[in-house]
Amino acid sequence: MSIDIQGHLAPGFEPVAEAFEQNFTDREELGAAFTLIRNGEVLVDIHAGHADRKASSPWTAETIAPVFSTGKAVTALVVAWLVDKGRLDYDAPIADVWPEFAQAGKDAVTLAQALSHQAGLSGYPDEMEPSDWFDRELMENRFAAMAPMWPLGEGSGYHPISFGVIADAVVRRADAKHRTVGAILREEICGPRGIDFHIGVPESEHDRAAEHVLPPRPPHLGSMTPEKAAAFLKPWSSPGRRGTATWRSAELPAANGHGTANAIARLMAPFARQGRLDGAAFVSDDVISLALKERVHGPDRVLPFDLAFAAGVMINRESEAFGPEPQAVGHYGFGGSCGFADPERGVSGAYVMNRQMDVLVGDARAKALIEASYRCL
Repeated sequence: MSIDIQGHLAPGFEPVAEAFEQNFTDREELGAAFTLIRNGEVLVDIHAGHADRKASSPWTAETIAPVFSTGKAVTALVVAWLVDKGRLDYDAPIADVWPEFAQAGKDAVTLAQALSHQAGLSGYPDEMEPSDWFDRELMENRFAAMAPMWPLGEGSGYHPISFGVIADAVVRRADAKHRTVGAILREEICGPRGIDFHIGVPESEHDRAAEHVLPPRPPHLGSMTPEKAAAFLKPWSSPGRRGTATWRSAELPAANGHGTANAIARLMAPFARQGRLDGAAFVSDDVISLALKERVHGPDRVLPFDLAFAAGVMINRESEAFGPEPQAVGHYGFGGSCGFADPERGVSGAYVMNRQMDVLVGDARAKALIEASYRCL
């Protein structure tokens, strides 16, 4: 089986292309892209395969992929931008900017705690329509009124979709123009720099979006608990019943970001380079340090792993999900995509694809590419 790999590969990084090809020959890859950047230099920027289920449309440099929770890391960058401008404070209660959130004993929950999945709102436990997720005001009101599912200070419990509802509510109230996460990305971050990442894909760009193929089986979640059920297993746990076009166009900052691997690698770079984006100062080093500060670690209440979270990104520690560097950070998305940043080496990268696997963190295809990259650095 011959794989036509397109794009840029710096001398010495041929093993990354070999690992990329092996994902197609040995791991059932359909279409994918991978980018690696060090200190502003693009070392790897490759793509191959097909963007559709029928394997009739080639994956190109312009193909954007749905990356699900990988977008949480991008949302974390938007929050850091507002912290840097003095509009938000990681250690201040969310209720300072969103007073309604103080209901049901949540008055002390800080922004950093919410972004590190400690707010106790992993999902909505009461029956609702899956399409309710598209109603921003309705879902904000529900989570503002909801009582936490576990006490503050008793660990993390991954918030698959509600993370984005909370983050967007806070961002809109803190931004001087009351913009959404997606609007700030368009107007302040991605748009001016030509970074091809979207939370809320314009209809004009839908034809560039890859079709995702669902995994062969649901991911393993371990023993069931109410917080796991609310997060993943209720009929309304994820957005639905509106169609693919509506889902692409909606702004769900925790779950429906679309972009290229190159775009995500660039957006992860501030976490690797003391706040520098495309080589220029973007967020201060002090704020990046706060963004990457460990906020919680230990057995997660929703995902069946020991996890460490900063303010919106996972911290590698000893997991090697983002390579060998313990201080590396990043985020995986449902099915396998990921973005990562290594502040020790000034390296950032991203992997996107359209054939999803039943792995929540540490997809074998992404890990193979990251491991090959580190061997070449």
